[in-house]
Amino acid sequence: MDIKIFMFSFIITSILFFFLFIPTRLTLQISTIKPTTMDYFNILRTNQTYPITFAYLISSSKGDTIKLKRLLKVIYHPNNYYLIHMDLGAPDSEHTDIATYVANDPVFNQVGNVWIVGKPNLVTYRGPTMLATTLHAMAMLLRTCHWDWFINLSASDYPLVTQDDLIQVFSEVPRDFNFIQHSSRLGWKLNKRGKPMIIDPGLYSVNKSEIWWIIKQRNLPTSFKLYTGSAWTIVSRSFSEYCIIGWENLPRTLLLYYTNFVSSPEGYFQTVICNSEDYKNTTVNHDLHYITWDNPPKQHPRSLGLKDYRKMVLSLRPFARKFQRNDIVLDKIDRELLKRYKGGFSFGGWCSKGGKNKACSGLRTENYGLLKPGPGSRRLKNLFKKILAHRFFHQMQCR
Repeated sequence: MDIKIFMFSFIITSILFFFLFIPTRLTLQISTIKPTTMDYFNILRTNQTYPITFAYLISSSKGDTIKLKRLLKVIYHPNNYYLIHMDLGAPDSEHTDIATYVANDPVFNQVGNVWIVGKPNLVTYRGPTMLATTLHAMAMLLRTCHWDWFINLSASDYPLVTQDDLIQVFSEVPRDFNFIQHSSRLGWKLNKRGKPMIIDPGLYSVNKSEIWWIIKQRNLPTSFKLYTGSAWTIVSRSFSEYCIIGWENLPRTLLLYYTNFVSSPEGYFQTVICNSEDYKNTTVNHDLHYITWDNPPKQHPRSLGLKDYRKMVLSLRPFARKFQRNDIVLDKIDRELLKRYKGGFSFGGWCSKGGKNKACSGLRTENYGLLKPGPGSRRLKNLFKKILAHRFFHQMQCR
């Protein structure tokens, strides 16, 4: 009898562990596409390793396939992880196009660190569906691989430094720092963001539509303080786990509150981190993006062009947005900042080729762990010297 009880308990326990640790499905299942092979661990058998790893979420919507392909190529590095989310509202042909592009690239196929969300969300720009997509991506990447910082980008973003530059500079930054632009001075957002309530049909409908406005407004919260800032962040793995797992109730409470909040990505992470006793002193008040706005500001930032190039470089920031598809300023950034030629990858120590007028088009496994930072690392270091200086860093934290 005891043996039967033991065997029954063993079987039940085994089933529970199977469901707890079953891997998350990331890639699209399309029968006509050759699946990406996972040779990444073969590369990791070398004695060299990189000091830190980034996990990227790249969000795109209808009409973004050309921009998405270019951005993925230019920010790629074999040490990082890339999760692509294409809005459910995009046509099937665009979903298939991106899946085919990822599956057929020889470097992506060899390394196996580029994935596509298999069950994408319907995203409304001003609603909470964008926030839900970001949290979904965090959860998937936390469960799938190990990384140090999570970076969210859209297909309209573009880097101003190479990934070797970024890895080299961030390797000298404490791993618990979170780059989140924030302010408790809501200004005009007090009445335009804090008090109105909305319903986003994207949460329950398969058809995209604008958010619905509720006539009755609400009072400002008293159990927590509202913060606002940029939707573009670089957050630590620890803070990402806090937002997903939520070992205290603050992340869940605020997620419920921001479900009816206009432009929730501009406030959720700011309000969570600044109301958390464990994380409020880890904030770096900067989004590391070069962005310009019309005066008065409109819903979207200005599109950047050649006339903005010098200011972008002098800003010392590693990313900029937004750009029109294949704008000529992107070619200038490729040549002068990223050493990217002939549609290849941005230059890095991992390349089999690359350099002056030579395209980085392949992977040398014996170069794994080798960094070749350029002028971009010096620019970024100068920015970090300013924003991480003791006086600036503490004065600009949550207040």
